[in-house]
Amino acid sequence: MARKPNKLKIIPLGGLGEVGKNITVIEYNDDIIIIDCGLIFPEDEMLGIDIVIPDISYLIKNKEKIRAIVLTHGHEDHIGALPYILKKINVPIYGTKLTLGLVENKLKEHNMQNIIQNVVKPNDSVKLGCFTVEFIKTGHSIPDSVALAIHTPVGIIVHTGDFKIDYTPINDNVIDLYKFAELGSKGVLALMADSTNVERPGYTMSERTVGDTFNDIFQKAKQRIIVATFASNIHRLQQIIDSAVLVDRKVVVSGRSMINVINVALELGYLNIPEGTLIDINEMDNYPYDKTVIITTGSQGEPMSALTRMAYSEHRKIELIPGDLVVISASPIPGNEKTVSRVINQLMAKGANVIYEALADVHVSGHACQEELKLIHTLVKPKYFIPVHGEYRHLKRHAELAESLGMDKDSIFIAQNGSTVEFTKNSASFGPSVPSGRILVDGLGIGDVGNIVLRDRKHLSEDGLIVVVVTISKQDGTVMAGPDIISRGFVYVRESEDLMEESRQVVKEALDECVKNHITDWATLKSNIREALRGFIYEKIKRNPMILPIIMEV
Repeated sequence: MARKPNKLKIIPLGGLGEVGKNITVIEYNDDIIIIDCGLIFPEDEMLGIDIVIPDISYLIKNKEKIRAIVLTHGHEDHIGALPYILKKINVPIYGTKLTLGLVENKLKEHNMQNIIQNVVKPNDSVKLGCFTVEFIKTGHSIPDSVALAIHTPVGIIVHTGDFKIDYTPINDNVIDLYKFAELGSKGVLALMADSTNVERPGYTMSERTVGDTFNDIFQKAKQRIIVATFASNIHRLQQIIDSAVLVDRKVVVSGRSMINVINVALELGYLNIPEGTLIDINEMDNYPYDKTVIITTGSQGEPMSALTRMAYSEHRKIELIPGDLVVISASPIPGNEKTVSRVINQLMAKGANVIYEALADVHVSGHACQEELKLIHTLVKPKYFIPVHGEYRHLKRHAELAESLGMDKDSIFIAQNGSTVEFTKNSASFGPSVPSGRILVDGLGIGDVGNIVLRDRKHLSEDGLIVVVVTISKQDGTVMAGPDIISRGFVYVRESEDLMEESRQVVKEALDECVKNHITDWATLKSNIREALRGFIYEKIKRNPMILPIIMEV
């Protein structure tokens, strides 16, 4: 009987149908490698949640097969979940120097020392079980980003990571298109490519165009300049610093993540700052306002960020002055538009002049647009294609783009998180799905907040809480004290005394009814109190608060 051919499995556990939380599993027989390990920030309805990480129950079940985690670059949506995941599966990590520098920072915060970290450079190859992983230089909005060529027993898989094609990058590290072409000429089994900007026609502008805009803005500015951008965009930070040096201004850094990233980038040689340019925030007042530039976090209007605190006069060290020039060097992440708009309005109300993406070229994306994606597809010439990194509309549009280049529809797999795509040398098909999903992190609790807790939080936030406290007799169940009613977030008690008194009566009648029917078990008593009070309140004021009865016996 012919032996069934061994299949290579590609299993995305995150990053599909969403922007962020990127993690992909490559598996062949007894070997697994993991590509990236990111987080996503919570949606509005995830009340009180700090971050969201991928469900890795499949990896925990197969942890003895895992050879390594391989990282493409140092953004949060690719490395943010590492400390949480490494506590469950302690395996070696491979990444470029800056990527591992940023990871090291995270591991320190979590007091994790025993993690094996291996620094790699573009063109390096690493043998991991039956896989050989080759690192390819790419461009992105953070230095040291790489694509991966994974040589497997059934063929080569190319994973682009997040990338754009910038022929005039800041660090002269141009994407290695030759390597993509070389892989294409060898024959590539499957391509997994970034879909974030697939809806945009043409090419992504070069990062250098932002530098020209900064030079222009800084030379004309007569007041203090405050620039908000992503902390991880080190090329952007370098350009802001270069423009500040050009006009002889001192630079102040504000925001914890910004300070962390600048320290790591300086230590590893990724930022070039002339001596005496950086000054401490406490020394800022020793210099004229028109001789300083503040680089800050908060380009997405995050409530706790430095820029938002400045806008609302809550920053401990920096007070906005009318005439300050605020440059927001980022575009709002989808869903953040309202928050960013609110901060811009508040900054303007404080008398600041605000420049944002709609007004000047103060931001370019780090992701490839349609023409760049077409170039990669044409160079790599894959047999099969899996669009990754994007919501469903992005994946679908990327699939259509591949078809427009002549790829057969049956060779394109629009997968979901948890999908398994199985490959032999000559075939590909969907296999059985594996568990995947979201684990919610709230403070130190990982996964202890689920749908039921979130539903309760939503209920409390929308309708408030009523606590009913009553003391009953152990002997016959009669009411000895109370019922007392405590309201939180439901009504202002002092102005609703009649409603509170009527509510007390309703609870008392419900309890008297229970005594009459000899009902003494607490579950039924609580249920009767809840039902009677819920019906009364809804009838009276059409509200539905959470009702929490507390019964004591004497």
